[in-house]
Amino acid sequence: MSGPSYSLQDLADKVNGKLIGDPEIVINAIATIQNASLGCISFLANSKYKKFLSTSSASAIIIGQEHSVELKTAGIIVDDPYAAYATLSLMFNSHRNPYAAQPVSFFVHETAKVHKSVVIGPNVYIGPGCKIEENSVIHANTSLVMNVEIGKNTIVHFNAVLGSDGFGYASNEDGYIKIEQLGKLIVGNDVEIGSGCTIDRGAIENTEIHDGVKLDNQVHIAHNVILGENSAIAASCAIAGSTIIGKNLKMGGLSGILGHLNIADNVLIGAHTLITKSIKKSGNYIGIMPAQEQKDWAKSSVFIKRRKTK
Repeated sequence: MSGPSYSLQDLADKVNGKLIGDPEIVINAIATIQNASLGCISFLANSKYKKFLSTSSASAIIIGQEHSVELKTAGIIVDDPYAAYATLSLMFNSHRNPYAAQPVSFFVHETAKVHKSVVIGPNVYIGPGCKIEENSVIHANTSLVMNVEIGKNTIVHFNAVLGSDGFGYASNEDGYIKIEQLGKLIVGNDVEIGSGCTIDRGAIENTEIHDGVKLDNQVHIAHNVILGENSAIAASCAIAGSTIIGKNLKMGGLSGILGHLNIADNVLIGAHTLITKSIKKSGNYIGIMPAQEQKDWAKSSVFIKRRKTK
């Protein structure tokens, strides 16, 4: 089955861009600037790819004003080429509901409330006390265990587990007593949760994922975390319980945040960084070292210890 196609004018109108060249050029795909062919539209968002402007076979290129004089093909001039590319990518997605072609089997508990516009994949489990609002998508093999509320236009990708039991136990001389998790998991609007993510519901109060949050694959968020709006977390990160995080957190892959901390708005955490103390001021925080031979690392660690004791 062939995908969608548009005139260059259609695409320019969609991104409110200035069109250069023939408005009737037919575009049927998006491609990278170095690998594009006839019928493709590409974009220049990183100046290191500027060298491909003169040799690209794209029918049109989305470009910023600063590079527009170097354009050798038709194109669309915009303020932010990468944002324009993101907007147009939706137009070329021909499988927005991959489950529409045949009946899908899933489980919805009698106490759950799911809006009729919600898209649900096969083998999805929606447990007691759950609620899903308009135009959200729950992909295959996902579980909403209990007391999970999901807002509008939110996407939950394959094999995610939301509202699972938090890691809560009281220890005594005989071992551990399980603490029942009585709170909710509340997920806002326009959130995207990657494949294999696990987010626990609260122990007493709620776990909260605020509007606009984007989680990559295999992120774990423990019980009673509050994650501020428009935060973005890369793959394989973990946030321990009861940490409160402000708006616009950006967290590199394989990073972690310990529990019971407070993180300010507009914090950037570099890859492989462990946050062990609260952060009161916005900024860029990183705690990783490049890989070294073991003997060189041993020398470096001695130097770091000496610096800390001064």
